Amino acid sequence: MMLGASSLLNGLRSPLPSAHSLRSFSRGTKPMILSPPLSASDSSSASDQSKSKPWLLVGLGNPGKMYTGTRHNVGFEMIDAIAEAEGISVSTIRFKALFGKGFIGDAPVMLAKPQTFMNASGESVGSIVSYFHVPLNQVVLMYDDLDLPFAKLRLLPKGGHGGHNGMKSVINHLKGSRDFPRLRIGIGRPPGKMDPASFVLRPFNKKEREELDFALQRGLEALRILLLEGLNKSATFVNSSQPSELMNR
Repeated sequence: MMLGASSLLNGLRSPLPSAHSLRSFSRGTKPMILSPPLSASDSSSASDQSKSKPWLLVGLGNPGKMYTGTRHNVGFEMIDAIAEAEGISVSTIRFKALFGKGFIGDAPVMLAKPQTFMNASGESVGSIVSYFHVPLNQVVLMYDDLDLPFAKLRLLPKGGHGGHNGMKSVINHLKGSRDFPRLRIGIGRPPGKMDPASFVLRPFNKKEREELDFALQRGLEALRILLLEGLNKSATFVNSSQPSELMNR
């Protein structure tokens, strides 16, 4: 469940009138309610409330059974791992996406799996960001990356599209802004002279499936750290070791 916008953005409030004041007001007397001077603690509270605006976590992929379990859909799988671990239902169709709301710890989140097909993902992401006024530093994209070794994760605070068509679309629909975090999930390079377009639609073998499942759990922990402790700690955690190094410890 996502917190209401009014409760998230209402940083400072005047004290409520007493019951006596309300009775007086009903008789036509207008009590004067004075706001207390802004203190350092009030400012801190307002800042804390602004930080509690919901995060938007988006996994990129293609809809339909024929794409399930393929390399190009690891972004969807990352969202599924989050949803299962945190008990968040991602079954409502909104903004051209499978969409759900919930919490990771005490951080409100929205999860989305655009159903527009990969190359038009920005239509969905742009609509959600615009509707909920999500700050771009709280929009996290998760997607497959040919340039990373298989099951290697990389968390970055911003960057380009790297030739990824889904990311091209997202950047285009965010008015060209690239200033949002992204979790890249390595799928490796195609063997030999295989066309990358064919490679990204290949399923995983048994060994790859085990490695990917481990990487998704690591990605889940990285996202928890990101939301609750900040990007620097999360990046240090997730960018530090290769999956194979961790599995052999």
